[in-house]
Amino acid sequence: MKKILIALLVLSGLNYTGYAQTDAKAKAILAAVSKKYKSYTVVKTDFTFTLENPQNNSKDSQDGVLIVKSAANQYKVTMTDQDVISDGKTQWTYLKKDKEVQVANVDNSTDALNPAQIFTLYERGFKYGYTGEKKAGSKVYQMIDLSPTDTKKSYFKIRLSIDKVARQIVNVLIFDKNGNKYTYAVKSFVPNVKIPESTFSFDAKKYPGVEVVDLR
Repeated sequence: MKKILIALLVLSGLNYTGYAQTDAKAKAILAAVSKKYKSYTVVKTDFTFTLENPQNNSKDSQDGVLIVKSAANQYKVTMTDQDVISDGKTQWTYLKKDKEVQVANVDNSTDALNPAQIFTLYERGFKYGYTGEKKAGSKVYQMIDLSPTDTKKSYFKIRLSIDKVARQIVNVLIFDKNGNKYTYAVKSFVPNVKIPESTFSFDAKKYPGVEVVDLR
C-alpha cells in the first residue's frame, strides 16, 4: 500500500494525449470549483484510494483521512499503514509497521504535486476538456478530462468528477500508460474544521522506538 499513497502524493512520476485547446466550459467549471475551495481555511475529507492493476488482475483499496490547509501548503494524510504530514517546508512519512519516519524537504517544483493541491491540481501543467454530465441517484456530476502539457509524463489522462450543485471534486481517476488506474474517491468533505497547528508536524518523541531517517 505504500506505493498507492505515493501515487496520490506525486502525480509527476506518472504520456500525453492532449486536447488541441483548453475547453472554455471546462475552464469555467474549474474556476468555480477553485474559487469555492480557496474560500475555506482548512478542509477535511474522508476518502478511499484504489489502485487497479490489470496486468496482475489486482485491485487494492484503502480508506484514509486528508486534512489540508491549502494557503500554507500544509497537509496530513492518515491511512492504515502510514501517515504523511507536512508543515509546508518539511514532509514526514511515518511507516507504522516499520516504526520508521522518513523526513524530506517539500518539493515545490512545478512538476510536483502534493495533497494540498489535490483539489486544484488542474491549475498548472494541464489542458482540459468538458466531456459531459453523468447522473447517479439524485446527484449530477460534470466530467472533465485533464491531459498534461509535459510529454514526458507517464500518465496520459486524469478524469475529474465534479458535483454540479456543490461545485466540488468528488472523484479523481488517473490513467497511466501501463494500464494502471488510480482512484481518489471523496466520501465526505468538511470545510473550515478546527484543528491544532501541531496537526501539520511530526513529533518523534510521541512515538517511542521510531527510527528517524533524514533524507534531506
